[in-house]
Amino acid sequence: MGRPRFKNLVSAVAVAAALGAAFPATAATLNMAWSQDATGLDPHKQTAFSSLRLLELVYEPLVRTDSDLNIAPAVATSWEFSEDGQTLTFKLDADAKFSNGNKVMTSDVKASFERILNEETGASARANFLSIESIDTPDDETVVFNLSQPDVPLLTAMSSINAAILPAGLIEAGMIGTETLGSGPFVLDSWEPNSREVLSVNENWAGGAVGVDGINISVLPDETAILAALRTDQVDFALINDPLVATLVPSNPNLSLNREPVLNYHVLQLNAEEGAMTEEKVRQAISCAIDRQDVLDAALLGEGKVTGPLTMPAYASDPSDLLCYAPDLEKAKALMAEAGYEDGFSASVIAATGEPPTAAAEAQVIQSQLAEIGIDLEIEMMELNVYIDRWLKGDFDMAVALNGGRTDPYTMYNRYWTKDGNLAHVAHYGDDMLDSLMQQGRVETDPEKRKEIFAEFSKHITDVSPWIWLYTGYSYTAANDKVSGFEANPTGSLFGLSAVTVGE
Repeated sequence: MGRPRFKNLVSAVAVAAALGAAFPATAATLNMAWSQDATGLDPHKQTAFSSLRLLELVYEPLVRTDSDLNIAPAVATSWEFSEDGQTLTFKLDADAKFSNGNKVMTSDVKASFERILNEETGASARANFLSIESIDTPDDETVVFNLSQPDVPLLTAMSSINAAILPAGLIEAGMIGTETLGSGPFVLDSWEPNSREVLSVNENWAGGAVGVDGINISVLPDETAILAALRTDQVDFALINDPLVATLVPSNPNLSLNREPVLNYHVLQLNAEEGAMTEEKVRQAISCAIDRQDVLDAALLGEGKVTGPLTMPAYASDPSDLLCYAPDLEKAKALMAEAGYEDGFSASVIAATGEPPTAAAEAQVIQSQLAEIGIDLEIEMMELNVYIDRWLKGDFDMAVALNGGRTDPYTMYNRYWTKDGNLAHVAHYGDDMLDSLMQQGRVETDPEKRKEIFAEFSKHITDVSPWIWLYTGYSYTAANDKVSGFEANPTGSLFGLSAVTVGE
């Protein structure tokens, strides 16, 4: 479709005219905008936040994570682990239907997880489900997952849209990603990439009444244009990524800002399999040279907090006890010399435009900081879809990334830091201790013992420094005074739009 039609509109009048032409104003329709479009429509394969935010309105997993970070019903109404932890049984909602009116069957659940587990699918969360040995469907509403071992985090993994339940018929026909047929609150009627999406209500949704007739989403890469559209009532609701734009929202009397801390984390990923960064002391030097608070202040206006690997409230701890969370330039230089790189080396870092919008600023600050220890860092900025292709191939020296958080450490990290992890080639590092700690945390049922295991995991991974964790931020949504009922979620999910109403 080419570049977004709204990219160069700068006046409120121009934005208003364009949006008005695209979407006639309707009181019961939510007119919405965001700055980054989806990169694909296959919920099992997508990793971009922009894709997940769209797909979670159309598809449903067996369970979901609510705003209090508890597991809540979705396609399934109840679930239970066996006493030995080796079977997990779900009862499906008898009223759950796909948007075409077909009932969600146990065969759809089985086909969906078999597709995820099929290595040829390239499912982004495949590693989360490798304990599943077989799936039984004893009746129309019961699904039994037989496991090779106890797997405490499995239920949390199933709450992701990457574990969406898809129609078995579409899976068999190879049409996932080209046809969007889900059981969620909305139906994707049309998608014009990098321009707009039109969603209508799924009249067959089992989750209750939806508060709007539909959602019209405009893709406006210039977030100042989004703010202009909000001010002129051409947009009712917007997802804001740029903290600078977010700070301007409250100055408008008819607009409100929702600011929610999220589990997602900003990180500098290193390729520890090639060149100088195969040396542990070089990676540690990079960690010691980076002033995380400075990166946060420069890139995100201080809107967030410095974090270690564990961002979820139940496991997070003070990161000041981790290696070099207080920057130490002299130690960094000494480590470089000990590794034989006192004169430094050259490398490149990849970063995406738009997701996050702070990526360029992060890369520039990191470039400046690493220059202090002789690392000549070239910044490669690229469009999001190009970045994702490079990232998924592990084709980088360093990568500025915004990665998804989860409520459980194993679910969050096993795809990177276990030997069978399907993104281990993106992590570019592995060792026996990381793998062992992840496996221990997977089977341990005692919450306090799990905290100890993952605290050790956090310390070890920051000691060996394959990645440099930076900070967590906020999700921002803005709405005019006609919109009510939206509830934000620490996962960044926009599923709360199913409860939104739009007044006159």
